[in-house]
Amino acid sequence: MSKVLGFIAGIVIAAGAWAQALAPEQLVQKITDEVLAAIKSDKDLAAGDKQKAVKLAEEKVLPYIDFDEATRLAVGRAWSQASPEQKKKLTGEFRNMLVRTYSNAIGAYQGQTLKVLPSRGKPPAGDEASVRTQFIRPGGQPLPIEFAMRKTGDTWKVFDIVVEGVSLVLTYRSEFDAVVKQEGIDGLIKRLAQKNTPAAVGGSASPKK
Repeated sequence: MSKVLGFIAGIVIAAGAWAQALAPEQLVQKITDEVLAAIKSDKDLAAGDKQKAVKLAEEKVLPYIDFDEATRLAVGRAWSQASPEQKKKLTGEFRNMLVRTYSNAIGAYQGQTLKVLPSRGKPPAGDEASVRTQFIRPGGQPLPIEFAMRKTGDTWKVFDIVVEGVSLVLTYRSEFDAVVKQEGIDGLIKRLAQKNTPAAVGGSASPKK
C-alpha cells in the first residue's frame, strides 16, 4: 500500500491553468503522462533521488491533494475533538508522511504506467467525482485504483484513493484510532512526527508547513 501511495502522489501532478478546465478523467490522464515523462527524462529522479522527488512533490504534486479533507477522514471521530492548532499539526504531519512515502517510492515506477478507464454513467454534475484507473505493472496483473476527487474552487483535488477496494484513508483511520485511544490526539501528532523525522531530505527540501 505504501508504494502504491507513493505512485499516487506522483501522478497527482498538474501544470496550472489546464487543471482548471479538464474533467477529472482527463486531468488524471494528463498528469499521469507528465509524471512518467519526468521519471523517464531524469535519470536521478528515476533512480530515486529524494531531493528531486521532494522538490517535485512540493512544486507540483501537493497543490492537487486535498490534505484537509484527507486528514479529516483519516483521523475520523477524533477530528471533531481536536483544537484548531491540533488540526493544523495533524494536517501538516499527514502531508509530510505522503511526501516521505512519495520520495521513497518514485524510483520503483520507471517503465510502469496508469490507464484511466471510461467513466460510468454521466459526467460529475456536483463537486465530487470518482476516477477509475488501472496501474499497469510489467509481468503482473493490472491493479485497480480509484481516485476520489472533489472540486475546490476551479480545481479538482484528490482526497482518497481506493486500491483493490480498500480505502487508503480508512486504512489509516484504523491505525490512528488505536493511537488516539491510548495516547490522545497529541500522542498521534507525536507518533506521526517521529515517523516523519527520518524523511527530511536536507534543510530547504524538507516539507513546508
